[in-house]
Amino acid sequence: MARTLNAPPVGAGRPRALPAVRTGPDTGGRGWPAVAATAFALAQLVLVRPGMGLGWDETVYVSQVGGDAPAAFFSAPRARGVSLLVAPIASWSSSTPLLRVFLALLAGLGLYLALRAWRGLFPARVLGAAGALFATLWVTLFYGPQAMPNLWVALGALACTGCFLRARADVRDRAALWGVAAGAALMSWMRPTDAVWISLPLVAVLVHDRGRRRPALWAALAAGLGSGAAEWIAEAYLAFGGPAARLADASAIQGGLGWNVAVLDQLRSLRGQSLCRPCDGSVPPAWVIAWWFVLPLLAALGLAVAVRARRTAPTLLPLACAATAAVPYLLLIGYAAPRFLLPFYALLAVPAADALVHLVTAPPRGRRPVAAVLVALGLAAHLTVQYVVLDATVTRTTAAHHDWARTAAELRRLGVRPPCLLTGHRAIPIAHLAGCRSVQTRGHNANTTASDIVRAARRQPVAALTAPGDRPPAFARHWDRYRGGGLGIHIAPARAPAPRG
Repeated sequence: MARTLNAPPVGAGRPRALPAVRTGPDTGGRGWPAVAATAFALAQLVLVRPGMGLGWDETVYVSQVGGDAPAAFFSAPRARGVSLLVAPIASWSSSTPLLRVFLALLAGLGLYLALRAWRGLFPARVLGAAGALFATLWVTLFYGPQAMPNLWVALGALACTGCFLRARADVRDRAALWGVAAGAALMSWMRPTDAVWISLPLVAVLVHDRGRRRPALWAALAAGLGSGAAEWIAEAYLAFGGPAARLADASAIQGGLGWNVAVLDQLRSLRGQSLCRPCDGSVPPAWVIAWWFVLPLLAALGLAVAVRARRTAPTLLPLACAATAAVPYLLLIGYAAPRFLLPFYALLAVPAADALVHLVTAPPRGRRPVAAVLVALGLAAHLTVQYVVLDATVTRTTAAHHDWARTAAELRRLGVRPPCLLTGHRAIPIAHLAGCRSVQTRGHNANTTASDIVRAARRQPVAALTAPGDRPPAFARHWDRYRGGGLGIHIAPARAPAPRG
């Protein structure tokens, strides 16, 4: 028998923002979300090898709290949330596999809590299916155990939106109010600008509700967003000349924010590119990108189902938040990375899962087995595509990270040991592996001058790295030349000892 949740007591004087949500008897069950979250954590450990070394951006975040190498340059678009997330491990251990296991387990827990935020709004089987849809995307699995912000923005958005709907229906739901604050804080600590875009529909709803006096919900959302924004603003004044200057620097690093339709760029990146910049390759085959179109279509079907069932709000709000989350990455920047749209995918997953469950359960009883078989075949094809892309991406990324490790080993063999300085191609991740400080004289991470590098070479080992076929910078053209990990190594002769062995 269906039961009514979040209904006010008889005679209560407070206004009600949402109609009561009618769900099945498994609404409060934890089994399906727990199964999806557990499978997600295990799949990360099995399919994304813990031995995959740190990536470029990961190195920047981890180096802020690790003690094995000087902190890498922290550019304007970044925020400190990831560094805080990895601090429990990175502050005392340099083991990348240990960090990967920690993040995989934490991501599984995060997915479970984000799905539980929707209890009372959808049946547990729908929430479990939503978790499975999101968790089986190759981009979700790939970035789950990585020290990167986008998955955590996605989980924060999912939790915040679900708790917002619950708190709006029942302002006495203290757990939901805390969930709004926690989800908004997670987003804002990871990527404050993303948090603003995702929260726009929530703010619009509260403005529309202004006559209903919901100060507690306003306070929860503001407190969450403000916690991360306050740190970001304080750092902007200390290191970038103020918030306006920091936003300008971030825009310049991203190629200048403006009208840039990046839909084709996002499609090109779906073959497994971690960063598509410049994004001038061909669009992958239809079987690789079909899911990218099917997911929004399923979400739209979920909205149609919700409208017909007179429970529009729990489906319409996450779709609105998904749309605003996608705006900057589809319309305002001139390049792409699959991870940018993780919040978009997470917010679409709930209505899409509702549509899938409807497709299986809505037909007459005699036709349900046929519908179930068709949906199962579609999901099997989806899983196959995601696995193929994920496996290729993990293999390629692991090989690149191992090349960096070989370059770092060669630098140590040549005598470039801490305290030391690296500049040039891939200097940031390789310097972290070698225990050196990384600097650049130009580009997005410029933080020194050629004169400063030459002066440093009088006090410590200094090396410049070049890509195959590239010439070294002018100040390093007379330095001793070597090769390691496929890169050119140019070592300042004043401190470069003869190779040993």
